Amino acid sequence: MTIPSKYINRDISWLSFNLRVLEEAKDKSLPIYERLKFLAIYSSNLDEFYKVRVSEYRNAAVNGKPQTDIDNSELILEEINAIVTHHWLDFSNILKTEILPELKKNNLILLQEAYPTHPKQLEFIKNLFFTELIPFLQPVVLLRGTRSFLRDNRLYLAIKLYSKQKAGSTAKRKARYAMLKLPTNDYPRFIKLPKVDDNYYYMYLDDTIRLNLHELFPGYDIEGSWCVKLGRDADLGIDNEQVDLIEKIRKNLKKRKVGKPAAFQYDRTIPKDVLHFLMDIFNFKPLELVEAGRYQNLNDFFTFPNPFTPKLEWQVPTPIKPVHLEQAESMFQAIKHSDLILHYPYHSFDYLIKFLNEAAIDPKVEEILVTQYRVASNSEVVGALIGAARNNKKVSVFVEVQARFDEANNLYFAELMEKAGIEIIYSIPGLKVHAKMALVIRRYNGVRKRSFAYLSTGNFNEKTAKTYADHGFFTCKDSYLEDMENLFRYLKDQTIKPNFNKLLVTRVNFRETIMQYIDKEIELAKAGKKAYILLKMNGIQNRDLIDKLYEAGQAGVKIDLILRGICCLVPNQSFSKNIRVVRLVDSFLEHARIWVFGNDGDKTMYLSSADWLNRNINRRIETAFPIEEPHLKDELWNILQLQLSDNVKARNIDENMNNLVIKNNLPPIRAQVDTYSYLCKINEERKINPIK
Repeated sequence: MTIPSKYINRDISWLSFNLRVLEEAKDKSLPIYERLKFLAIYSSNLDEFYKVRVSEYRNAAVNGKPQTDIDNSELILEEINAIVTHHWLDFSNILKTEILPELKKNNLILLQEAYPTHPKQLEFIKNLFFTELIPFLQPVVLLRGTRSFLRDNRLYLAIKLYSKQKAGSTAKRKARYAMLKLPTNDYPRFIKLPKVDDNYYYMYLDDTIRLNLHELFPGYDIEGSWCVKLGRDADLGIDNEQVDLIEKIRKNLKKRKVGKPAAFQYDRTIPKDVLHFLMDIFNFKPLELVEAGRYQNLNDFFTFPNPFTPKLEWQVPTPIKPVHLEQAESMFQAIKHSDLILHYPYHSFDYLIKFLNEAAIDPKVEEILVTQYRVASNSEVVGALIGAARNNKKVSVFVEVQARFDEANNLYFAELMEKAGIEIIYSIPGLKVHAKMALVIRRYNGVRKRSFAYLSTGNFNEKTAKTYADHGFFTCKDSYLEDMENLFRYLKDQTIKPNFNKLLVTRVNFRETIMQYIDKEIELAKAGKKAYILLKMNGIQNRDLIDKLYEAGQAGVKIDLILRGICCLVPNQSFSKNIRVVRLVDSFLEHARIWVFGNDGDKTMYLSSADWLNRNINRRIETAFPIEEPHLKDELWNILQLQLSDNVKARNIDENMNNLVIKNNLPPIRAQVDTYSYLCKINEERKINPIK
């Protein structure tokens, strides 16, 4: 890969992150089903990447329009496809040489590129095919000039076949081609076969059908079949114009499954004549082709059966129940005593549900305001808000219906809440509201009483809170509440010019305040004082902010970046002195955003919903909120130090976006495991020494 002068392409750097995910499948210290999970995550990530990011490059290349910060979309597409082809080879090798042998050691046999030989299993497959599978199978013989349609993200077998030759005939036969959609929406991907010698056998649905293809094509000899898949553009085509946004989203959701081709993945062993025929029939362009393996949609490994469950799986630690919350009369009483932070998933998300349920029944609560970006499919958060509305509270929810792939879910819950009497504020055209916040306003006899707020780095989603590492902050300080009220007023009416004293809000005071903090560190460095910046985020792309970090590093400011995904900053260069980039990938998804500015020893610390990507800063409403209580700052600081010291799961990122193993002679530190232990220890100490 050619290194640009000062910036890495955001999507090339993202591929480096996804490779790091794939590397976790090689970690022999993990239970085998955890390793399978990482194979599934890699595959799922890549599918979404092609449907969203690659389709943008494709559209730019087809239309001859270069994207922002891209000189040649076509060249980037070629580079992406070359990298992904190499990664798929790694994927296949890990599966064949490491995962499958480890499964076999545990009496679990997944037949890979092979068919069963035991008569009992062969008879089972034959019966399954004729009694259950055949009704779902509708083969289509492809003819030039006829139109056919491939559904988004569905698996097909491309089949090459010849008409059976009459006895004694020596005429040259002409190849025919057919497509067969696999019924993966109607039947499990992994077929459990009868046990043999105490071994559990599983077979891909693909291969059970391959084994019986001749039954679907009487009169033909089948030369071979190869798995193919088409991913379609997931963009809903919503622009920045003032349109009836909700109606347009509803309409365009129906079109997502028939969007433009983004990537046509095919088995790399497919004969050239078959591939060229498919390209001709479906009008695929070379830039839309992606080499893959015999099996695709391997996010299905999420559902690979485990007859020994919970053995062979990673055991999620029991969420901690903080003693000061368990002993408090209520969440409101605990927050009155002190600002609170919950560290998910180490702490239970139930306390946020409890907070909202208390608000729903408190007679002094008059109003609840919440932002909704992504919620769980059976959302207890939504249930609590509906309960509040039924208790005659005024409830307002800003619903971001432009949250990609959650549009339908968010529309459903918006309608549900609206029917319950909740005021729904829908998306702002041209902007996404990504801030995560809830405001509970209390009054009595018209007089404002102590009110409460919740701000978070993650979503109001009890499902992802079990696997995403985030931080949720509770406060009753008026300075936070006043800013949040101003922001909610702005969400309802964009003609208002909001003013914020405590919060940083994109498009208002976000970028300039960050620049000021970095400038302060530069001044300290130039004055010979201690200057330090620590930034933890999912990604960094914005060139203005990257340039300011380059400037700070060259001035002598020490900078640590903990970036899970995208990193457009180029480390280890003359212009990026004093900057270290760490990537942390482990069983929990590191999702939190924390910023620390050293301030000559008197640290300034923010939590935020925002990464430093262009979309966050330019096209979203995001918040960053300061953490001021010393004991909370210490807690966060200690967690960050564990992450910077991690020499098990953390990797140093170099200028080529390589994930470099950290080699030192220090005792092993695995940040996520040690963070849980650290928070357990704090909890035990607070039983003896409560927070003052």
